Amino acid sequence: MQFDELKRRDFIALLGGATVMWPLTVEAQSSKVHRVALVFMPSPVAEMAGPEPVNPNARAFLHGLRALGYVEGQNLILERRVAEGPSRRYGDILAELVRLKTEVIVTSDISLIKQAKAAQITVPIVTVNNYLVEERLAHSLARPGGNVTGLTVSVSPEIEGKRIELLKDTLPGATRVAYLGTNEDWEGPSGKSVRAAAQVVGLTMVSAAHTPFEYTDVFALLGRVPVDALFVSLGPDQFINRRLIVDFARQSRLPDTHANREAVELGALMSYGANIPDLFRRSAAYVDKILKGAKPADLPIEQPIKFELVINLKTARALGRDVPPTLLASADEVIE
Repeated sequence: MQFDELKRRDFIALLGGATVMWPLTVEAQSSKVHRVALVFMPSPVAEMAGPEPVNPNARAFLHGLRALGYVEGQNLILERRVAEGPSRRYGDILAELVRLKTEVIVTSDISLIKQAKAAQITVPIVTVNNYLVEERLAHSLARPGGNVTGLTVSVSPEIEGKRIELLKDTLPGATRVAYLGTNEDWEGPSGKSVRAAAQVVGLTMVSAAHTPFEYTDVFALLGRVPVDALFVSLGPDQFINRRLIVDFARQSRLPDTHANREAVELGALMSYGANIPDLFRRSAAYVDKILKGAKPADLPIEQPIKFELVINLKTARALGRDVPPTLLASADEVIE
């Protein structure tokens, strides 16, 4: 009896051990290393590198992935690419990512997405961008219908109009404002909304057009044209070159308004817009869903949840400007 009891106990112990080990074995067998690409427009490659990139959008995206259980070197390979040069190497980058069997491409570069569509590349693309429907890259926000989905930077062009109203509230004596952006920005939905809002509040908008990522000529123009403030258009060009633009505005003593808070942190007067790094953090959830089998066509394109007003009071004082107390009270953040 003692021998039989011993055998029974050994069997139970062995069975218990197998029960504990079995899920671990299955987990090990089912684990997979996913390959995801993060493609930005001209930005120092060094700013995208490492587990804590200097680039705030890349950093936020990585944080979002980690929160969902993706860790580089374990279950994730992140292909970082920068589209640079006159042609921005779109074709080379896309061909390489297809060859590497990339599972998802994350980018804010709408030109890259257009080229991918023209080349009939079907790799799922997650983007933080506006006008995907207008550019026929998605059928609708609710049902994108193709291989592109993600988040928009604004809910409508009227958001840019709201920014011009806030600028007027800050500078009630202003009459002429330079619109810094490309011709496409000026003629597009956001540019038209800004001009309409400016007319309502008594401002004259002056186009200060620049070619993509080239500001030398337009800065020279602004040195000759009398304006009271600088309205920096919403766009990746302006975000990537925010330090260059802010430095010019401070040297020229021009009050400036931007769509991203990062510019205000560098010394710009004010910003109003969505929290872009937060959108990139949220884009990680799209990547996770796609890696788990969801189709981009079925993932609705989401919009920003919150828009924030940020004011740099130190810059206002340096410019000799008094920001109305009511505006300071309504700001989401005031940088002293």
